[in-house]
Amino acid sequence: MNLKPNILAAIGKTPLVKLNKIVPKDSAEIWVKCEYLNPAGSIKDRMANYIIERAEEAGLLKPGGLIVENTSGNTGQGLAMAAAVKGYRCIFTMPDKMSKEKQDSLRAYGAEVIITPTDVPGDSPEHYVNVAKRIAEEKNAFYVDQYHSSWNIDAHYHSTGREIFEDTDGGKFDAFVGGTGTGGTVSGVGRFFKEHAPHVKIIGADPLGSVHYHLFHTKTLPTAHVYMVEGIGEDIECRAMDFSVVDDMRQVNDRDSFVLARRLVREEGLFVGGSSGSNMAVALEIAKELGPGKVVVTVLPDHGNRYISKFLSDEWMKRHGFTETERELGFVEDMLKGRTSKPITADAEAPLRSIVNLMREHGVSQIPLIERGKLNAIVHESDILNRMKAKDFSLDAPAKAVASPIAGLIYPKARIEELFHIFSTDHVAVVVDASNVVGVVSKIDLIEHLAGKGR
Repeated sequence: MNLKPNILAAIGKTPLVKLNKIVPKDSAEIWVKCEYLNPAGSIKDRMANYIIERAEEAGLLKPGGLIVENTSGNTGQGLAMAAAVKGYRCIFTMPDKMSKEKQDSLRAYGAEVIITPTDVPGDSPEHYVNVAKRIAEEKNAFYVDQYHSSWNIDAHYHSTGREIFEDTDGGKFDAFVGGTGTGGTVSGVGRFFKEHAPHVKIIGADPLGSVHYHLFHTKTLPTAHVYMVEGIGEDIECRAMDFSVVDDMRQVNDRDSFVLARRLVREEGLFVGGSSGSNMAVALEIAKELGPGKVVVTVLPDHGNRYISKFLSDEWMKRHGFTETERELGFVEDMLKGRTSKPITADAEAPLRSIVNLMREHGVSQIPLIERGKLNAIVHESDILNRMKAKDFSLDAPAKAVASPIAGLIYPKARIEELFHIFSTDHVAVVVDASNVVGVVSKIDLIEHLAGKGR
């Protein structure tokens, strides 16, 4: 008899399935772990139940207690399912970009759902994380804190990572692709494989607009911007994201996420959400790079029944411009091809007089500054001009005295779409690779590049 004591015992042991139609013949194989088949419909079931169990053991959650969490929906459903079994109450905060299906599902479990604005900075009191923290403090509730909890990582170390290891006969594959939301999945799986099968490369998939990609490649926290794919990416730095076990991070846009998720449904029969498409976009990149005879493993995080009214709707896709015929803009590195000269930089202590001379000599309007071997700031013509009005201004002053922070820091393999967001707040984008300045891209550079592509 294979009888489960309750639904929580059915979490995990999801199947690993080979893809047969989406993957090109000249690429590595792609195997997908069907996490959307967990009882509450997502990979977050693992983490939610694990954290509740640890909280109970630690005395942080007592019978009849209140659970509070910020969620994009999936963690909330996992927590709500566990709470229903164990007799806890729940309050969840959720950004308003999340599907109505997710909101209604949480309420169906009996949870209270508080909707917060999406387009607010991470330090805003209206941000869904900060609202959840405030409610937890006011009501003396157990705050799950999935973005910063080590238990999040531990859950995937002990379950997801171990299962993939067992499913592949002890790690007989070449690369793992995991989405970077809280960071728990890719960090937990990454830690397990670094210990038990270190030959497996760990690749993070991050949506365009999220912060993880830039934190990994540039070690700086960028300004996040709104993206539409759900359940993946973040606009704050998460302590549950362990970059030390990640070998590479790739960026994926909304269109590719949604198009590939739809293909998984229609061509492979896998009824999944948009974050599965994000993982697939990166998995396909890696599979192409590795070539035949290799294997890439990824996860399909959540169920498509949460997105019937969104990307699974043809009308919704057309309304938002996510059609298969939408123009592919390419990557920032494409704009740097053909440049023969190195970007002009200067020492942060160099006098402004020399900066002005460099600008005149090379015909540039801004110069990145290096201090102690590291990119420090940037001097624009306007910075110098604005300071020249002051009585105490001197061209002998160090460049860093008038420099501005670099808001537009970008990696060569970032998608060109990100430049549009940078240029809305900054004059230029500074392209860095391994902390080295490899290019400076301006608005006119982008115009000329796109005009050339359109010819």
